[in-house]
Amino acid sequence: MKQRYELYGLMAEFTEADEVLAAAQRCREAGYRRMDAFTPFPIEGLAEAVGQSRTRVPLIVLLCGIIGGAGGYFMQWYATVVDYPLNIGGRPFHSWPSYIPITFELTILCASIGGLIGMILLNRLPQPYHPAFNAPDFNRASQDRFFLCVEAADPKFDLPATKSFLLTLHPERVSEVEK
Repeated sequence: MKQRYELYGLMAEFTEADEVLAAAQRCREAGYRRMDAFTPFPIEGLAEAVGQSRTRVPLIVLLCGIIGGAGGYFMQWYATVVDYPLNIGGRPFHSWPSYIPITFELTILCASIGGLIGMILLNRLPQPYHPAFNAPDFNRASQDRFFLCVEAADPKFDLPATKSFLLTLHPERVSEVEK
Protein backbone atom coordinates (compact mmCIF):
# COMPACT_ATOMS: atom_id res chain seq x y z
CA MET A 1 0.00 0.00 0.00
CA LYS A 2 1.37 3.35 -1.03
CA GLN A 3 1.87 5.78 1.82
CA ARG A 4 0.04 9.08 1.46
CA TYR A 5 1.82 12.29 2.19
CA GLU A 6 0.76 15.87 2.36
CA LEU A 7 1.95 17.89 -0.60
CA TYR A 8 3.61 21.27 0.01
CA GLY A 9 3.99 22.19 -3.65
CA LEU A 10 5.79 21.64 -6.92
CA MET A 11 9.42 22.67 -7.25
CA ALA A 12 10.91 23.58 -10.62
CA GLU A 13 14.69 23.62 -10.87
CA PHE A 14 16.56 25.94 -13.24
CA THR A 15 20.22 26.42 -14.08
CA GLU A 16 20.17 30.13 -14.99
CA ALA A 17 18.96 33.19 -13.10
CA ASP A 18 17.05 34.68 -16.02
CA GLU A 19 15.19 31.39 -16.49
CA VAL A 20 13.79 31.41 -12.96
CA LEU A 21 12.87 35.10 -13.30
CA ALA A 22 11.02 34.44 -16.56
CA ALA A 23 9.34 31.39 -15.04
CA ALA A 24 8.17 33.36 -12.00
CA GLN A 25 6.76 36.06 -14.25
CA ARG A 26 4.94 33.47 -16.39
CA CYS A 27 3.52 31.82 -13.27
CA ARG A 28 2.32 35.19 -12.03
CA GLU A 29 0.72 35.94 -15.40
CA ALA A 30 -0.92 32.51 -15.34
CA GLY A 31 -2.61 33.39 -12.05
CA TYR A 32 -0.47 31.62 -9.45
CA ARG A 33 -0.10 33.74 -6.34
CA ARG A 34 1.43 31.47 -3.69
CA MET A 35 4.93 30.72 -4.84
CA ASP A 36 8.48 31.26 -3.68
CA ALA A 37 11.89 31.31 -5.28
CA PHE A 38 15.21 30.10 -3.87
CA THR A 39 18.41 31.37 -5.46
CA PRO A 40 22.10 31.54 -4.52
CA PHE A 41 22.12 35.33 -4.93
CA PRO A 42 19.54 38.13 -5.16
CA ILE A 43 17.93 38.57 -8.58
CA GLU A 44 16.50 41.95 -9.41
CA GLY A 45 12.76 41.79 -10.02
CA LEU A 46 12.32 38.27 -8.65
CA ALA A 47 10.67 39.40 -5.41
CA GLU A 48 8.04 41.31 -7.38
CA ALA A 49 7.61 38.38 -9.78
CA VAL A 50 6.79 35.94 -6.97
CA GLY A 51 4.49 38.51 -5.37
CA GLN A 52 6.36 39.44 -2.23
CA SER A 53 4.86 42.51 -0.70
CA ARG A 54 6.83 45.38 0.68
CA THR A 55 8.29 44.85 4.10
CA ARG A 56 7.49 46.83 7.21
CA VAL A 57 11.09 46.81 8.49
CA PRO A 58 11.81 50.43 7.38
CA LEU A 59 8.76 51.63 9.31
CA ILE A 60 9.89 49.69 12.39
CA VAL A 61 13.39 51.19 12.09
CA LEU A 62 11.95 54.70 11.79
CA LEU A 63 9.64 54.30 14.79
CA CYS A 64 12.36 52.78 16.97
CA GLY A 65 14.76 55.55 15.95
CA ILE A 66 12.24 58.24 16.87
CA ILE A 67 11.49 56.54 20.18
CA GLY A 68 15.22 56.17 20.94
CA GLY A 69 16.01 59.78 20.06
CA ALA A 70 13.07 61.22 21.96
CA GLY A 71 13.78 58.96 24.94
CA GLY A 72 17.45 59.96 24.99
CA TYR A 73 16.61 63.65 24.77
CA PHE A 74 13.93 63.37 27.46
CA MET A 75 16.26 61.43 29.75
CA GLN A 76 18.92 64.16 29.54
CA TRP A 77 16.41 66.99 29.85
CA TYR A 78 14.80 65.37 32.89
CA ALA A 79 18.16 64.75 34.58
CA THR A 80 19.59 68.26 33.99
CA VAL A 81 16.45 70.39 34.30
CA VAL A 82 14.07 68.61 36.68
CA ASP A 83 15.82 66.01 38.79
CA TYR A 84 19.35 67.36 39.37
CA PRO A 85 19.80 70.87 37.95
CA LEU A 86 23.39 72.11 38.11
CA ASN A 87 24.65 75.54 37.10
CA ILE A 88 27.65 74.70 34.91
CA GLY A 89 29.53 77.73 33.66
CA GLY A 90 26.46 79.91 33.76
CA ARG A 91 24.70 77.98 30.98
CA PRO A 92 20.95 77.52 31.14
CA PHE A 93 19.72 74.21 32.57
CA HIS A 94 18.17 73.28 29.21
CA SER A 95 21.34 73.55 27.14
CA TRP A 96 20.19 71.45 24.18
CA PRO A 97 23.46 71.42 22.13
CA SER A 98 25.06 69.26 24.78
CA TYR A 99 22.23 66.72 24.37
CA ILE A 100 22.92 66.07 20.67
CA PRO A 101 25.62 63.35 20.90
CA ILE A 102 23.65 61.15 23.33
CA THR A 103 20.39 61.74 21.43
CA PHE A 104 22.06 60.78 18.15
CA GLU A 105 23.67 57.67 19.62
CA LEU A 106 20.41 56.44 21.19
CA THR A 107 18.56 57.09 17.92
CA ILE A 108 20.99 54.89 16.00
CA LEU A 109 21.13 52.23 18.72
CA CYS A 110 17.35 51.88 19.07
CA ALA A 111 16.80 51.96 15.28
CA SER A 112 19.35 49.21 14.68
CA ILE A 113 18.06 47.01 17.50
CA GLY A 114 14.46 47.56 16.36
CA GLY A 115 15.42 46.75 12.77
CA LEU A 116 17.15 43.55 13.80
CA ILE A 117 14.27 42.37 16.00
CA GLY A 118 11.70 43.41 13.38
CA MET A 119 13.55 41.52 10.64
CA ILE A 120 13.78 38.39 12.77
CA LEU A 121 10.10 38.47 13.70
CA LEU A 122 8.80 39.34 10.23
CA ASN A 123 10.91 36.59 8.64
CA ARG A 124 9.73 34.14 11.30
CA LEU A 125 13.30 33.26 12.21
CA PRO A 126 14.76 30.99 13.31
CA GLN A 127 13.17 28.46 10.97
CA PRO A 128 15.10 25.20 11.33
CA TYR A 129 12.72 23.30 9.04
CA HIS A 130 11.06 24.28 5.77
CA PRO A 131 9.32 21.87 3.40
CA ALA A 132 11.50 23.15 0.53
CA PHE A 133 14.40 21.30 2.17
CA ASN A 134 12.72 18.06 1.01
CA ALA A 135 13.19 18.91 -2.68
CA PRO A 136 15.86 16.90 -4.49
CA ASP A 137 19.19 18.77 -4.77
CA PHE A 138 17.80 21.71 -2.82
CA ASN A 139 21.21 22.14 -1.18
CA ARG A 140 22.39 23.48 -4.53
CA ALA A 141 20.09 26.49 -4.06
CA SER A 142 22.96 28.10 -2.18
CA GLN A 143 25.47 27.19 -4.88
CA ASP A 144 24.45 27.11 -8.53
CA ARG A 145 20.76 26.23 -8.90
CA PHE A 146 17.57 28.27 -8.98
CA PHE A 147 14.28 26.92 -7.66
CA LEU A 148 10.72 28.08 -8.09
CA CYS A 149 8.09 26.49 -5.86
CA VAL A 150 4.38 26.79 -6.51
CA GLU A 151 2.64 25.97 -3.25
CA ALA A 152 -0.25 23.51 -3.10
CA ALA A 153 -2.16 26.08 -1.03
CA ASP A 154 -2.47 28.29 -4.11
CA PRO A 155 -6.13 28.56 -5.16
CA LYS A 156 -5.24 27.77 -8.78
CA PHE A 157 -3.07 24.77 -7.87
CA ASP A 158 -4.06 21.53 -9.54
CA LEU A 159 -1.35 18.90 -9.43
CA PRO A 160 -1.45 17.62 -13.03
CA ALA A 161 -2.25 21.01 -14.58
CA THR A 162 0.37 22.87 -12.56
CA LYS A 163 2.99 20.22 -13.25
CA SER A 164 2.36 20.37 -17.01
CA PHE A 165 2.43 24.18 -16.87
CA LEU A 166 5.77 24.16 -15.05
CA LEU A 167 7.16 21.72 -17.62
CA THR A 168 6.36 24.23 -20.36
CA LEU A 169 8.82 26.62 -18.67
CA HIS A 170 11.70 24.25 -19.55
CA PRO A 171 13.13 23.55 -16.11
CA GLU A 172 15.77 20.93 -15.45
CA ARG A 173 13.27 19.06 -13.33
CA VAL A 174 9.88 19.43 -11.64
CA SER A 175 9.47 17.55 -8.39
CA GLU A 176 6.78 17.18 -5.78
CA VAL A 177 7.66 18.53 -2.36
CA GLU A 178 6.05 17.03 0.69
CA LYS A 179 5.45 18.83 3.95
